[in-house]
Order: sequence, then structure tokens, then C-alpha cells
Amino acid sequence: MTRSLKALQLKAKHQVYTLLSGNNLSKLYGEGYDFAELREYQIGDDIRKINWTISAKLGKPYIKELHSNRELSIVVATLMDGSVYFGKENKKQNKITEIASILGYATQQNSDLFTGISFTPEKIFSSPPTKHIYHIEQFSTALFEASLLHTKLNYQQSIQTLFQRVHKPSLLFVISDFLEAIDLSLLSQKHDVIAIIVRDEKEEFPSKQDEVVLKNPTNHAELNTYFSKKNIKNYQMQLKIHDEKQKEHFARYDIRFIKVLTQEEPIEKLLHLFR
Repeated sequence: MTRSLKALQLKAKHQVYTLLSGNNLSKLYGEGYDFAELREYQIGDDIRKINWTISAKLGKPYIKELHSNRELSIVVATLMDGSVYFGKENKKQNKITEIASILGYATQQNSDLFTGISFTPEKIFSSPPTKHIYHIEQFSTALFEASLLHTKLNYQQSIQTLFQRVHKPSLLFVISDFLEAIDLSLLSQKHDVIAIIVRDEKEEFPSKQDEVVLKNPTNHAELNTYFSKKNIKNYQMQLKIHDEKQKEHFARYDIRFIKVLTQEEPIEKLLHLFR
């Protein structure tokens, strides 16, 4: 284990045992998780339980009724390929590892079952459903050490495989940079899905530069170009259009999401979810 990985794990563990104390993952479920039935909304019901997709189809508000469930199944799935290999110091891959570690330690602290599944073009790494830190840190290590440069992941095939592997209804975190459209509708049929978008700040806000050589991290292609104000504006417009479509998809299937930039502390965004 490298020093940087150990430092990352220690930081994540410290944040969970201090900042997340009293803000555990079970709060994301409300009173329970196992699906029981849909019923018409009644005055006094929690509006957060409304299933907006079904309500829109039926023309009146309906809510999800859930069975009480003491032990939760928490699944953290990462989708990574060469697009994660951006900029210096591999910050996106490190940030994905940090977020997954925080979720793993939080699950263990709450005595729930944690499963980690990492999808890369070369292999699928999966930890068994566990309450032990050893397996959580094995998963963290696999994420940190994954070789991603010049690789391309089939995202929809990975989603199909994930659906087939996770049988028990779970709180399912999907972590990726979402620079390609990813359809999570299949997963939302069975699970409570939360998408975590990880981006580098320079992907969102590139700076003006003279002639540069861009190297595609998913293959060996190179492009000689420059970043003028006009080029940057066009790029950001296309990225905004892409992200808006992804957000519409999330809203359509009741998928919550957060975005974490590499220079941000993910614990702050996660705390907002847990509260």
C-alpha cells in the first residue's frame, strides 16, 4: 500500500468517525427500504416519498410504501476508464477512491452491509457483502491502483452486469464522471439510486491557452488546438447541454445526484445527502 493511499483512507476514516457521527446512511431511507406498495398520497404524508414518475402517469400523487428494514444493503459501484485519467496527479481517480472509501466506512460504522463493485475495461472487481473494514479497504485499493490510461469502458454493458449481480434491493451509489450519457433506468427499477458525478475543475472551467496538444486518455489520438474564448464558450455550452440531458434522466427516474469537483471536499456534499 502506498503512502498516498494510506493517507487517503485515514482521512476518509477520520471524517466518517467525526463529521458523519449522527448522520448515517440509514437516514437516506427514512423509515425503511424494502418496497411494499404504491398508494395514493394522503394529507400528512412525507412529500419526499412521492413517486413523481407514477404520479405524472396517473394524474394524481402516489407515494412509495416501504417495509421496515433494520439492516441496509449499501452498494457502491464505480464506472471508470481512460476519461478518469485527466490532468496531473490523477486527481479524478483519487477523488473517486476517496468518496467510495467514505461511503464504505460510513456503512461499516452503521453496521450495515457494504458491497463494492468496480467496473474498468480490463476487469470487474467486487468485494463480498461485508461489515469488515478489511474488504472495504481492499475495494479502496483496487480503485486507487486501477490502470485506466488508454482504456474505454462499455457503460451500458456494465450497468446490465451490475443489475444482474445485485439481487437485493439496495441503496446504490453509482460513481463516475458521467461525461458520456449513462442510462440508470434499469437500476432504478429495483434500487434506490444515487449518482455521484466526479469532475476535474479544468474540465468544467478550462482556461484560455495558446496552442496545445490534447491527448485522448481513452485511446492514443492527439489533437493540436488552442483554447480561445470562443472555443471555451462552445465547449462549455455543449457540456451544459449534455449535463442537462443527464439531469432530466435522473429526474425522470427519481435518481438523486451530487457533483464533486476534484478540488472540493466530498464529505460536505455527502453530509447534505445524509441530512
